[in-house]
Amino acid sequence: MPRLEGKAAVITGGAGGIGKKTAETFLKEGAKVLLVDMNQEALDEVKSDLDQFGEVATVKANVTNEEEVRGYVNKAKEEFGSIDIFFNNAGIEGEVAPIAEQKLEDYQKVMAVNGEGVFLGLKHVLPVMSEQESGSIINTSSVAGLGGFPGLAPYVASKHAIVGLTKSAAVEIADKGVRVNSIHPSPVNTRMMRSIEKGQNPDDPSSSKEEQTKSIPLARYGEAEDIANLVLFLASDESKFITGSEYRVDGGLTAN
Repeated sequence: MPRLEGKAAVITGGAGGIGKKTAETFLKEGAKVLLVDMNQEALDEVKSDLDQFGEVATVKANVTNEEEVRGYVNKAKEEFGSIDIFFNNAGIEGEVAPIAEQKLEDYQKVMAVNGEGVFLGLKHVLPVMSEQESGSIINTSSVAGLGGFPGLAPYVASKHAIVGLTKSAAVEIADKGVRVNSIHPSPVNTRMMRSIEKGQNPDDPSSSKEEQTKSIPLARYGEAEDIANLVLFLASDESKFITGSEYRVDGGLTAN
């Protein structure tokens, strides 16, 4: 039997590499999926690719806008009748620069998407799951949410915030049978890492990737599939006694 048979999932950042691969994984395991993203054209392309695997709906929304967050939650309830899984995944990397050279507006933008976006998603999905007395929420943090990384202070701060939000939500909602966990990927082969590499070394981005790979014991970047498989586990009943936890999917990076 498929591991998510009959369940309804919402994925923010649904048009990105990790969001798309996770949606495909969920669909193949029997779930219905609502993809949320700001890029309607990209959403349409992803939906076209995924329709073969199952029931997919999309909604264009800005995760920093509370009305639009309320809107995607309502759409999920209208489309599916429930929200059993929430992959709170939308995020941006921001500019690569030392703290002294970071612009306040760039810091605020990163914190808005990565911090407030996760907060607003929790604020509006938790009541739905509380009423159902069931559900699993997976928040996308990062290995950057577990330590410090030079040149990425706004991103690092935002990903640390997600850890605190995850733990607070987990203890608040546990008595309703709802689980909340965070995942912490190392660099993954996606558009975001191409942007960070370029920011770190505009003249030779590939050298940045080489340097980062050297710090990973498994000697490679992660792939979207690696992340999707972890999210599937946390979304499924196989993890029914797990909440408030931080799951590292980092090729051993944080073991050093």
